[in-house]
Amino acid sequence: MYVAKFVYRYYSVIVMAEKEEKKKVVALLSGGLDSTLAVKTMQKQGFEVSAVAIKTPFCDFDCGRGCGFEIRERADALGVDLKTVYLGDEYIEMLKHPKYGFGSGMNPCIDCRAMMFEAGKKHMEEIGADFIISGEVLGQRPMSQFAPALKKIEKLSDLEGKIVRPLSAALLPATDPEKNGLIKRKDLGMIRGRSRKEQLRMAKEFGIEDPPNAGGGCLLTDPAFSLRAKDLFKHIETPTTNDIDLLKIGRHFRLDKNSKLIVGRNKDENDMIKALALPDDILLEAKEYVGPSVMLRGDGIDKHVEFSASVTLRYSDAPKNETGVVTVHKNEDIEISVKSAEETAYIKLRI
Repeated sequence: MYVAKFVYRYYSVIVMAEKEEKKKVVALLSGGLDSTLAVKTMQKQGFEVSAVAIKTPFCDFDCGRGCGFEIRERADALGVDLKTVYLGDEYIEMLKHPKYGFGSGMNPCIDCRAMMFEAGKKHMEEIGADFIISGEVLGQRPMSQFAPALKKIEKLSDLEGKIVRPLSAALLPATDPEKNGLIKRKDLGMIRGRSRKEQLRMAKEFGIEDPPNAGGGCLLTDPAFSLRAKDLFKHIETPTTNDIDLLKIGRHFRLDKNSKLIVGRNKDENDMIKALALPDDILLEAKEYVGPSVMLRGDGIDKHVEFSASVTLRYSDAPKNETGVVTVHKNEDIEISVKSAEETAYIKLRI
């Protein structure tokens, strides 16, 4: 009996010691397959993983149940804690003059990744983790995932030697965790390029059913959105998150350097335009026909009301080239009668 108690206590002490000695690591989690595999790889090696999800004003996550819901589900499935960090005003400020410039659109990929790792670094310091991991794959993305860019990201985020990219780490220089014996090169991946074959093999090995696609996404890589964003930053010194949200919907027309017109394309966008309207904005709607909600925003916009009303009528169900009534919502509602705009009068203004 005494022997049994001794053995039980002996093994209990060992288990408790192992739990206390378990090393911590922070993961940047996008919810996609690569970051999921990075977490799984570290868990397999005995690390306790805590995840950080980053949201910016330019995320194009479409979860249907609120941005970040799918990442939360992924974190729960992985059995990791999740901290969500929103980069708002500081991200917009960075976007004005990114140190390493833009990609093919208005995407500041290197500076963006550095900001994300800085957020991860704060969490790493808070919980006493040893290093940070991500699902980045060498050569997968043209601007931010080649060796020189990865080095710049580490330096800019003040994390030189402390970022491990498990899927490609065996192809990269040794990091501090490897030099210190926390991880071994033989346990690290050698994935390179855009093929998903090896990731799908790993997903099967880890028992991941219905492997997720690439996580998150950035509207700044979209050509059409980038044009709108460039126009906004050209005409407004410091755009607000409200300005950014407005870029995501409707047809946009630049009327002059101080004002623009946004035309809803469906009921959801009409509702969003109304929700995003500020006290100084002017809203317009065709009175007698089904049509869009239209917003005038900027300085000196009163002079554009009649023209905007004619565009509003043009995009409604009103017969073309006919006169109709448009309701103008500002301090008080007024109704004006206008003729439907000619396409040549406004199409050249579209952003």
